[in-house]
Amino acid sequence: MRTLFLIFVIIPVLEMWLLITVGNYLGALPTIGLVLLTAFVGVNLLRAQGFETLWRGRLRFEEGQLPAREIAEGIILAVSGALLLTPGFVTDVVGFAGLVPFLRGVVAQFVLSRMVIGSVSTREYGSGSSAGHRKSADEDVIEGESWDEKDRL
Repeated sequence: MRTLFLIFVIIPVLEMWLLITVGNYLGALPTIGLVLLTAFVGVNLLRAQGFETLWRGRLRFEEGQLPAREIAEGIILAVSGALLLTPGFVTDVVGFAGLVPFLRGVVAQFVLSRMVIGSVSTREYGSGSSAGHRKSADEDVIEGESWDEKDRL
């Protein structure tokens, strides 16, 4: 409850105060230009780092590993992009922090250390078996049957 209060009340009030203060110091048009500039620079940085993260995730997936860190970093990048497009300087600072690879990696590692991730190894697929799945000796086998509606007629 306290976090929601912080996000939806305190942050917007702080943003308005900061925008008004900067606007009084620089003027309205330079302040608006600065907000648009941070959004433009942020989106371009986000695009480059997003493609890099997507590429690393694809490589890990092709190696048969779960790209959990890359997925977490992708979520952080998405949130950072939304914050950068939100008018204001506080959200821009937090958004730019999400674009710093070291900080993003630390946050992603922290989030992943608190999660339990269940996965199926991608190495088991494409083994040539009829189900597309290699069976091990200790694996439970559940057999079944399926049919289409047209087969019942």
